[in-house]
Amino acid sequence: MTQDVFFRIFNTDRKQMEQTVAAGMSGGGSWCDLYFEYTVYNDLMLRDGEVNSGGYHEDFGVGIRVLSGEKTGYAYSESTGPKDMLAAAEAAATIASSGMGARSGSVCAARPEGKISGHAVGIPVSGRNCTAVPGITGTARPEGGFAAMHTATPHPDLYPAAETWDTARHERFLPFLKRLENSVRARDSRVEKVIARISDCQSHIMMFNSNGELVCDSRPMCSITVSAIFVMGDRRENKTASWSYRCGAEMIGDALAEQLAEETVSGIDARFEAKRPKGGEMPVVMGAGASGILLHEAMGHAFEADFNRKGQSVFSGKTGQKICSPDISIVDDGTIAGNRGACNYDDEGVPGQKTYMVKDGILTSYLHDRISASWYGVAPTGNGRRESFRFNPIPRMRATYMENGTAAPEDIIASVRHGIYVDEFSNGQVRIGEGDFTFYVRSGFLIEDGRLTAPVKDINVIGNGPEALARIEAVGNDLKIDNGTWTCGKEQSVPVSLGIPTVLISSLIVGGE
Repeated sequence: MTQDVFFRIFNTDRKQMEQTVAAGMSGGGSWCDLYFEYTVYNDLMLRDGEVNSGGYHEDFGVGIRVLSGEKTGYAYSESTGPKDMLAAAEAAATIASSGMGARSGSVCAARPEGKISGHAVGIPVSGRNCTAVPGITGTARPEGGFAAMHTATPHPDLYPAAETWDTARHERFLPFLKRLENSVRARDSRVEKVIARISDCQSHIMMFNSNGELVCDSRPMCSITVSAIFVMGDRRENKTASWSYRCGAEMIGDALAEQLAEETVSGIDARFEAKRPKGGEMPVVMGAGASGILLHEAMGHAFEADFNRKGQSVFSGKTGQKICSPDISIVDDGTIAGNRGACNYDDEGVPGQKTYMVKDGILTSYLHDRISASWYGVAPTGNGRRESFRFNPIPRMRATYMENGTAAPEDIIASVRHGIYVDEFSNGQVRIGEGDFTFYVRSGFLIEDGRLTAPVKDINVIGNGPEALARIEAVGNDLKIDNGTWTCGKEQSVPVSLGIPTVLISSLIVGGE
């Protein structure tokens, strides 16, 4: 899609955007950026043997951010009419130029015709609350804004779609959902109930800023989830499989239905057999793939630059230091084609890229948006992300994983005399400042004399992120990226993915009997 197509979608042009930015800068701001979004959402759900619910939703608007010294003002409008955009820019400028202090956020401006709202935390203006952030330094321009970006030409489109979701005929997905249900039932006679859902969206994004940079991106996304309840005697177990990619509607077909059906019934026998083991401190082998949730939560968030800039992370001030074995490299990657966390550009217009947080055991980089990058005097890493145009961007992960090591997974398991193997997690809690974490394990096995034996369930794994990193004794050669419907919540919700090879942690606390 050309720039002119995006201009038509948002009923604006470069001249109008320049005027809007000028209005945002009129109060003495050092930076202003515009984030336009038009997203079409669709949803279909199968329950009780038929597709009996569905939805369609459109979201449209522009978010305007103004920086002034140590303060950020943010406002958005659900209209891109010239008057409404100018009013939102002026609201953001007023917020950013205010000098009073408070703590909470709320609506800053409202006009019925445009639904203009603004926010920031820290500065009340006539009853409005605003956000204060540290000063913009490092690569800032003399007057206080960001320096113009000098980046390489972006990589090829990471998510080309032959059939976009805003043009697809969704009635053709009804047979897909029915086939998915039938395939699950055909694989296991114990299936009592199946719920299947397909959700998709197509987002058209345009970004412009006071450096004159204009970026356009069209982002597809499809997520499919299937859950089944299994009954055996008086016992019930459930299993869920999910699949999510930035892809076009051409990916939906019989092969995908069969793949998801197989994942839904796989391992259900072990679920029925599983028992809660005796707890204690012991070695833990993290299975490849979904175990990456521990890496994401217990370590990845602690590498996000806003936590480190504010001194809230256990890794604050540790760049360049050795934090784990030289066999370990941890990556946050926005360049995996079709991946749920992929981004041609982040939500500040910075090209997507691959960032080593840890390289050969050394803390190499935090995950930066433009604000933190300028504060640290480094280049942004393409991690400025937002839930929608209603939110200002903050440092967020994309696809977070540990790179392959050299150990064979079977050798890692064989090296453990007594411990547990875990491969699927659910709820977890992490304290960023201390690095302490607790995760609930949905499935796993005892390891006895180097072999996987009895299946286990209903256990917690408890530890500390930096200590767990330091206690990694072996890294497998079987890296797997889990392509489920992972969504990260940090003030806002954004799609992410994660992965890990098989990893041995010498000691964690396992909560059991």
